[in-house]
Amino acid sequence: MSAKHPIIAVTGSSGAGTTTTTTAFKHIFRQLGINAASVEGDSFHHYTRPEMELMIRKAKTDNKNISYFGPEANDFERLEQCFSDYSSTGQGETRAYLHTFDEAVPFNQMPGTFTQWHPLPENTDMLYYEGLHGGVKTDTCNVAEHVDLLIGMVPIVNLEWIQKIIRDTSERGHSREKVMGSIVRSMDDYINHMTPQFSRTHINFQRVPTVDTSNPFSAKNIPSLDESFVVIRFRGIKNVDFPYYLKMIDGSFMSRINTLVVPGGKMSLAMELILTPLIQDLLEKRQQLLSLDSE
Repeated sequence: MSAKHPIIAVTGSSGAGTTTTTTAFKHIFRQLGINAASVEGDSFHHYTRPEMELMIRKAKTDNKNISYFGPEANDFERLEQCFSDYSSTGQGETRAYLHTFDEAVPFNQMPGTFTQWHPLPENTDMLYYEGLHGGVKTDTCNVAEHVDLLIGMVPIVNLEWIQKIIRDTSERGHSREKVMGSIVRSMDDYINHMTPQFSRTHINFQRVPTVDTSNPFSAKNIPSLDESFVVIRFRGIKNVDFPYYLKMIDGSFMSRINTLVVPGGKMSLAMELILTPLIQDLLEKRQQLLSLDSE
């Protein structure tokens, strides 16, 4: 971690709502006048889509599993290096993973491929990461230790599966059977490399639907925010102003001493109320250090 070059990471699995959170962060950055470098977790996959499909078939032949949640399919060391470099120098390298034809056409590439590695922009105020592994830790690397503010997006698992199935079939052209197979194949890596991250986060936003999601594999639509509550858990953050949040967010309540529950339709408001002062504090500490350096 570095007060001069702070890092914010939003971590959650595919379909967990991390993209929605990114929209909220962009609004906060705009309000505070923050110039943030952006890093997408998919950029640190090891394989292109065709290569990954080949690896999946090979693993199946060997009676093994490989998934985007695990270390075999991701370069955790390079992700940690990116965070470490930014923390110490304000620089680092990233690239883009091109999910769709619309994303790939400007690069004259096929979807499921990567752009070239390139340096992050210069003179940014902080780094913003959104992806699967912002808080990952293994025997050989520790990405989480470089993060100043770690946010977990963790809908209950049935809702997470519904969001993934519908998004991957409607937006990315995958068959329902293929997405369901991916969920089953990923379970070991999900348990060992995804869920432990949410015990390292500073704040978790967990969406809980108030409608029946008993069979996520037959769902035809995603429960709306208004059909949900959001459970917000705080860890290691001092001076959380719970009375202020309860006053500002209609219908909110405390379920535990460190847990705020808000109506799903108020999630964006809750994010901005909670995250804005934390991000502003990171920015002010950075500016103070830069001011001292210039004296």
